[in-house]
Amino acid sequence: MNTPDAAVLDAVAAGTHHDPHAVLGIHAGIDASGAPEWVVRARRPLARSVTAVFDDGTRIPLEHVRAGIWEGVRAGTNGPYRLAATYVDGPDFVADDPYRHAPTIGELDLHLIAEGRHEQLWRVLGAHVREDAGATGTAFTVWAPNARAVRVVGGFNGWDGTAHAMRSMGGSGVWELFVPAVGAGTVYKYEILTRRGEWILKADPMARFAEVPPATASVVTDSAYAWQDTAWMTRRAASRPVSEPMSIYELHFGSWRPGLSYRDAADELIEYVTGQGFTHIEFLPLAEHPFGGSWGYQVTGYYAPTSRFGQPDDLRYLIDRLHQADIGVIMDWVPGHFPKDAFALARFDGEALYEHPDPRRGEHKDWGTYIFDYGRNEVRNFLVANALYWFEEFHVDGLRVDAVASMLYLDYSREDGEWSPNIHGGRENLEAIRFLQEVNATAYKRYPGIAIVAEESTSFPGVTAPTDRAGLGFGFKWNMGWMNDSLQYIARDPMYRSHHEGELSFSFVYAFTENFILPISHDEVVHGKGSLFTRMPGDHWQKLANMRAFLAYMWGHPGKQLLFMGQEFGQLSEWSEGRGLDWWILEQPSHAQLQSFVAVLNRTYRAEPALWARDGEAAAFTRLGAPSWNPNVIAFARRDTHGHAVVVVCNFSGEPVHGYELDLPEPGVWHEILNTDAVAYGGSGVGNLGLVHTHDGRRASMILPPLGVLWLRHDPEAHIPSPTQG
Repeated sequence: MNTPDAAVLDAVAAGTHHDPHAVLGIHAGIDASGAPEWVVRARRPLARSVTAVFDDGTRIPLEHVRAGIWEGVRAGTNGPYRLAATYVDGPDFVADDPYRHAPTIGELDLHLIAEGRHEQLWRVLGAHVREDAGATGTAFTVWAPNARAVRVVGGFNGWDGTAHAMRSMGGSGVWELFVPAVGAGTVYKYEILTRRGEWILKADPMARFAEVPPATASVVTDSAYAWQDTAWMTRRAASRPVSEPMSIYELHFGSWRPGLSYRDAADELIEYVTGQGFTHIEFLPLAEHPFGGSWGYQVTGYYAPTSRFGQPDDLRYLIDRLHQADIGVIMDWVPGHFPKDAFALARFDGEALYEHPDPRRGEHKDWGTYIFDYGRNEVRNFLVANALYWFEEFHVDGLRVDAVASMLYLDYSREDGEWSPNIHGGRENLEAIRFLQEVNATAYKRYPGIAIVAEESTSFPGVTAPTDRAGLGFGFKWNMGWMNDSLQYIARDPMYRSHHEGELSFSFVYAFTENFILPISHDEVVHGKGSLFTRMPGDHWQKLANMRAFLAYMWGHPGKQLLFMGQEFGQLSEWSEGRGLDWWILEQPSHAQLQSFVAVLNRTYRAEPALWARDGEAAAFTRLGAPSWNPNVIAFARRDTHGHAVVVVCNFSGEPVHGYELDLPEPGVWHEILNTDAVAYGGSGVGNLGLVHTHDGRRASMILPPLGVLWLRHDPEAHIPSPTQG
């Protein structure tokens, strides 16, 4: 029996040794006669006696060696055992020995992690309840390559990690420990010894659950959820979102109707979103974040749904229920930056690890956050696997990627001298571009039918082009240019709009360069911008008329659409995450009418393939204007895959236009399938009595309502009387 030297024993006793399993546990040896023997070592400071009790009944007394380390020898065969310790001032204590267990992470996993190619990283890193060598416990595994030692601490050990030092798995930078008798619900953190000799306390980057903020510890969790959305998932896998209807209701979970849990919200959300006719919900980030005022965009737990609203399985339940109600789920995802909170990713093992070490590339000074090191294999893997995690474990149908422009450009929000160029001397962040291409290509390959959406505010080329054509590979891009121009236009007094028609029509020039979503998002109703309703000019009636006209123009425009909660009923006040929406305003009939209008708008949109089936095809869009021309009128036609047309005619002036002549795409009868000025919606009732007839071929004369939009659908079966008929 070769007892380790004093320095090694002291390090193990203090929980600072990088490989405590090499000392503690059970180890094969040879006795003086050459026969095999088994050496058992255990750390039990302050014990009066320690005995290794094997499952076969053998009891091996251990002798104290040094600093609370005990040692004994068993002849013959190996086997599972437990440690029985007695104490002078306390009860006897019998427990499994963490250090008798083999590593719970394999060589292939470690290789894939180092290569940055582990697509199910969450299954091997983090905390997992497992059965191992006859014991039930939790396997803790963390990547901390710069650490000198790592320990697991939590309520199970009185937040003293000296008894639960982890072993280094070599050059991979991964540390591992299986702790018997620790199960779901256990609160824990990692205690890390830095190169500078400082102990720091960190939440688990791969934790799948966390304490309710402001508490910051990680929580062991184990899902038992049984999904019931097979029909939805099967349909999704065969779908192409770009050629299907997509009307997105964006919401901040905590302030939609405050006080609801994930489970509580299911019935209310389904009833409301179904009644309003939206196809998808988009949640502002639901990954764990310490500060509610960040709306979820300062993520500290990328793999943990925020515990503010319940357990991870509760979120699964909510998404499952939404799917069963034929409602898709998109979630905001924030791989562009992370906060500097000391308990989380920042300087995780005492060094720049997840963040780029060069502050010219690793810090967002404007936001006070760190930027991921996209060129490091393990960091890129952490993010790619995180995207896959939400698709795999929570069945989300899409991710909206926040602040993509900040990722693409090295000089984003930086002055000269504050950024470093790429290897070619350019401003593009080549590592971030490769990361985005990888996450998109991998996710679309594994989960067909999903939608990954870029919030990208520049003219970077090929955002939604396939990666095999040098594109970024996104499914959709937010059309920020359309949003800025159209909001600027619609805020103008109708008297002056005739001079600014280009603010609406310019988007038609580039509408088919990407697969666009038209967003009126949370960012447009905060920070002094007011609500969409308050941006509208005029008196109360005119504001509502402008709202209806703007939304009908938006829904008719090429591209999918997104509307932030509250705007569908004309929320008066600016949104705040600290309180709920102004639901009380629905007691006013005019706002209830606007809400009803949005429901009709969505239902009509979904029923008309011309408005969504060929969103990305220029050939399916025609701008209309002849023979009349009015700078306050915007008219265009959309066609579906069968050539059937819907015409959108917008009059943004404050007066009705009588006898407006327009050449329609087809001769015959056109049904007025939507009129935003209908009395039922609170309008003045100006229109064409539901029908528009062409004359002299395709020419039609119609009445355009004030601050109103008409949708016209061609009826190829309708009979047009000839001029000679009575």
